[in-house]
Amino acid sequence: MAGKNILYAQSGGVTAVINASACGVIETARKSPQLGKVFAARNGILGVLNDDLIDTSLESDADIAALKYTPGGAFGSCRFKLKSIVDDRAQYERLIEVFIAHDIGYFFYNGGGDSQDTAYKVSQISETLGHPITCIGIPKTIDNDLALTDNCPGFGSVAKYVALSMREAGYDIAAMASSSTKVFIMEVMGRHAGWIAAATGLAHKDPLDAPHIILFPERKLDKAAFLTKVQHTVETIGFCTITVSEGVKDEHGQFLSDVGSLDAFGHKQLGGVAPIIAQMVKDNLGYKYHWAVLDYLQRSARHIASSVDVEQAYALGKAAVEFALDGKYSIMPIIIRESDNPYRYSIGQAHLKDVANHEKLMPDNFITPDGFHITDHCRTYIEPLIQGEAYPPYEKGLPHYVRLKNQKIK
Repeated sequence: MAGKNILYAQSGGVTAVINASACGVIETARKSPQLGKVFAARNGILGVLNDDLIDTSLESDADIAALKYTPGGAFGSCRFKLKSIVDDRAQYERLIEVFIAHDIGYFFYNGGGDSQDTAYKVSQISETLGHPITCIGIPKTIDNDLALTDNCPGFGSVAKYVALSMREAGYDIAAMASSSTKVFIMEVMGRHAGWIAAATGLAHKDPLDAPHIILFPERKLDKAAFLTKVQHTVETIGFCTITVSEGVKDEHGQFLSDVGSLDAFGHKQLGGVAPIIAQMVKDNLGYKYHWAVLDYLQRSARHIASSVDVEQAYALGKAAVEFALDGKYSIMPIIIRESDNPYRYSIGQAHLKDVANHEKLMPDNFITPDGFHITDHCRTYIEPLIQGEAYPPYEKGLPHYVRLKNQKIK
């Protein structure tokens, strides 16, 4: 006789490989006679509060397997932060009402730091309101800023994409620089942590290679030093390519692109820093420039995903189910690096309370002393994570991705 049902949900900004974790959860659960059905909450925790659940048992094995190759969030995601149980007890009572109605004994929440905070709060329901629920967080974030895990699913693929994008843009700028654009600025995501910006540094192998300058959130922008380096680079090789993280701050520690509002998680809304840097270069040095903001393109680039990233995303979804079956709860499966060369890793675990609302920033020894590039330590850390190609199947020249039926439970 099958046991309690599983409820799986996705939260926060999606990635090229979050659906691989969903695939790992669903395929592993389907093989276990100890588990009931796997339901998915539509649009994250909001789907639980709204009793809007999806029955994944109605999806074919082939379509579930295709999740491993499909970007985005197959069940919808959200940005929504639960209040504390003291501030809004009714919210938690509503969660329990839905869990009981659908005989749910396991809750897996797939997301970043704020999402792990939600997972931790849900894990406390058993103790506070007396309803047994096994809650496990599954890590995901392109920002690579979750504590305790060596790296985060989603980062390896975005790192591969941004490094490749900057390398190719560099060849373009080099070809046109004598009579056209002298400075190119590419903005990547990263509010407080510069991991994505750092990944573009992998493309820089010799002085001509892009990027020539990287601006990190971990370093306040020294405007004079920056402009001097831009000018020296243009005068030396004829052009200058720059990666800027969206969270770069001025000398006072204020975001350069703060638009004065907050997002759903209470974070400052950033309005685009690339044009600000471009105008700074134009006003002070007069160089012709172009800028680009990768925005959602970097999150959804499944066509160039890292096979290491896909493998790890699936492994963590699988581990979440296995940990639950072993009686573990209020934890998040993590990646433990065993060695750099050859690259080896294992799956461990961390308590949700030690992960929720903690950010892992770039270590000082990953950034060069002048603050404008990455060190060999950083290369050694990131390079294994972008290895291998995991191309999706193609149809008529384009990737063939799956779109599930996502039939709602009555």
